[in-house]
Amino acid sequence: MVRTRLTNYSPIVADDNEVVQRKTSLRDSMSSNKVSDSSKTIKRHKSDENQNVKNGHAKSQKPNGKKQDQTSDEKTHPTVYLVFFSLLLDLLAFTMILPLLPSLLDHYRQYDSVGLYKWVSDHVRYFQELVGAPERFNSVLFGGVLGSMYSFLQFVVSPIAGGLSDVYGRKPLMILSLLGISFSYLLWAVSHNFAIFVVARFVGGLSKGNVSLTMAIISDVSSHKNRGKAMALVGIAFSLGFILGPVIGALFSLWSDKTSQNWFIYPALCALVLSLADLLFIAVLFKETLPKEKRAPGLALSLSRALSFISINDLFNFKAVQKITLKELSQLKRLGQVYFIYLFLYSGLEFTLTFLTHHVFEYTSMQQGKMFFVIGIIMAILQGGVVRRLPANSILGGAQFGLWIIPLSFISVACASKRDMLLFGTINAIHFLYAGLVLFAVSTAFVVSCLTASVSQIGGADQRGTILGVFRSLGALARALGPVVASIAYWSIGAFSTYSIGGVCLLMPVLLLRSSKNLK
Repeated sequence: MVRTRLTNYSPIVADDNEVVQRKTSLRDSMSSNKVSDSSKTIKRHKSDENQNVKNGHAKSQKPNGKKQDQTSDEKTHPTVYLVFFSLLLDLLAFTMILPLLPSLLDHYRQYDSVGLYKWVSDHVRYFQELVGAPERFNSVLFGGVLGSMYSFLQFVVSPIAGGLSDVYGRKPLMILSLLGISFSYLLWAVSHNFAIFVVARFVGGLSKGNVSLTMAIISDVSSHKNRGKAMALVGIAFSLGFILGPVIGALFSLWSDKTSQNWFIYPALCALVLSLADLLFIAVLFKETLPKEKRAPGLALSLSRALSFISINDLFNFKAVQKITLKELSQLKRLGQVYFIYLFLYSGLEFTLTFLTHHVFEYTSMQQGKMFFVIGIIMAILQGGVVRRLPANSILGGAQFGLWIIPLSFISVACASKRDMLLFGTINAIHFLYAGLVLFAVSTAFVVSCLTASVSQIGGADQRGTILGVFRSLGALARALGPVVASIAYWSIGAFSTYSIGGVCLLMPVLLLRSSKNLK
């Protein structure tokens, strides 16, 4: 009995006992005396432990341990704040160009009248005449083509970057993406003709896999309980980016001498500095969040999934995703459909909004910058104060809330497009515009963050990058198609009909989400 108790307390003593058994009886007796002394010592220790239990010291250790584990699960991982800052730097650089794009197009129309700009303009004009669009809306269609190209490239690269990160880790792919983004801003700084500017946008679109990688990183370091809070930080980063980025761009537009052929070099260099700071930040401070033992088996499997990433049918069916149950696959399909329909219609309003305010309300670049500033402030407040605090079982409810609001936003903006009409007594078009923008901001604060958080809870660690990559690609595909379709409708049937039809169609995603029993 003595030896059994000693074995439980010390493996070293247990090994000594095996040696003692092979000695003479005299040595056994001597060892027994030593063991007896050890036994007494152990008994004294146990007596002390029992006394501590009586005094309440030992009892407090176990509950405290459980409490610490619960606190650890609920606490946001420091890496989440790191990638939040990285994403914010990226978005500040990305959104700077939004209020500058009309001026840039005017610049290339003047100084690249015999190059690529003229060739593309002729083809855009032919397409505009084909659908019966008014001549004054040529810039809307032209900007829509550029915006759709950028989003289409992001649609292609997002799941590939996510899949490769499942094999090689998040950090190498993040650095590669940020290198490409920095190079695109360098090309923009030297884009003395329209062809170089298009190449810059092309490179930027191909390098825009960092957003889906950010989602995968957050999923790596977040638990089921706090993943919604972590994803809300991504929404806050987008809000802050759209608050400050367009304002910075508007300031460059206000201060720059448009008569100079190189006026755009200053905002381009500012974007380059921000992107290089982001690259340095990730390279030095970011630590890999996907350990080797949790990574996907090999490169061949990831490359075979690339076909599924590009095929639209395979994307909607999430065929690139492996090792999940049929119920989980059904959840992904339904959330993917909801996300695509929402962003397809939503991006149409988002893109044409600047042209609506420019043509109907004659907004300047600074006024548009202020408009995005107010929208971003509302989004940041809601995402930081409400969305981030939603418990895990309320995330889909938050998405439904946002989806119910966005149709009202579309209808309100549709009424705002009738500026020459006095509606409902003292309420005129500008009031409808403000109401629509507020609803627009509220919906944006909830829907994307909540749907992304819901998707990130599905599948294992080695599949999150692929799942979120496919999910982001569906969003990028929607953003690639939405602006072009909305622009054609805007020209052909007018702003009022476009936004009204869009508002009615936006009932589809919320009804689709509510009808899904698999998501409950």
